Amino acid sequence: MAPFPYRILFARHGETAYNAENRLQGQRDIPLNARGRDQAAAVGRTLGQRIRPEIDALEAADAFFASPLKRATETMEVARGKMGLDPGRYRLDPRLMELSFGDWEGLTWAEIAALDPKGLAARRSDKWNYVPPGGESYAMLAERVRAWLATLAGDALVVAHGGTARALMTILAGLPDGVSAGTPIVQGRALLFDKGRFLAVD
Repeated sequence: MAPFPYRILFARHGETAYNAENRLQGQRDIPLNARGRDQAAAVGRTLGQRIRPEIDALEAADAFFASPLKRATETMEVARGKMGLDPGRYRLDPRLMELSFGDWEGLTWAEIAALDPKGLAARRSDKWNYVPPGGESYAMLAERVRAWLATLAGDALVVAHGGTARALMTILAGLPDGVSAGTPIVQGRALLFDKGRFLAVD
């Protein structure tokens, strides 16, 4: 299969209180904390300095996209400000939202282990396809992301979530789904997906 024809710059949102407490956010709308705002500023500065011509081309093409969850929109706005761009000029797309953890949202992994040990064991045996109670699997999230990718007519910059990045790793870079589902996604660092590969932009 031919590689995806466009370059995707991806940044995960900055840290939130839930991240700091190791709680599952899913689609809960949790804002950035102070460290998260610093991470958003750092990624904006890095991209503005390292790939200025590409940032300007993406801006001219109106090709900045974010998940509508507050932690993603705040990250986008802080980052764009550090790039010297209008903070509010970007598009929202709900298909870029984090996967839903359903009944598990707001819990820590230790709490889930106590409340739903069978469900947690099932997830560990097949993290990509497991559907938490009332939630979504990574496979379901990947279908949303595929539908969004199909609408693109050129390169794009995206601010979204760890799950969104893992979906892109499988869809665009061919990473086995079991590997991508367990891959850490660093906050405050951008990834570039290009020609069937991905790399960090530092």
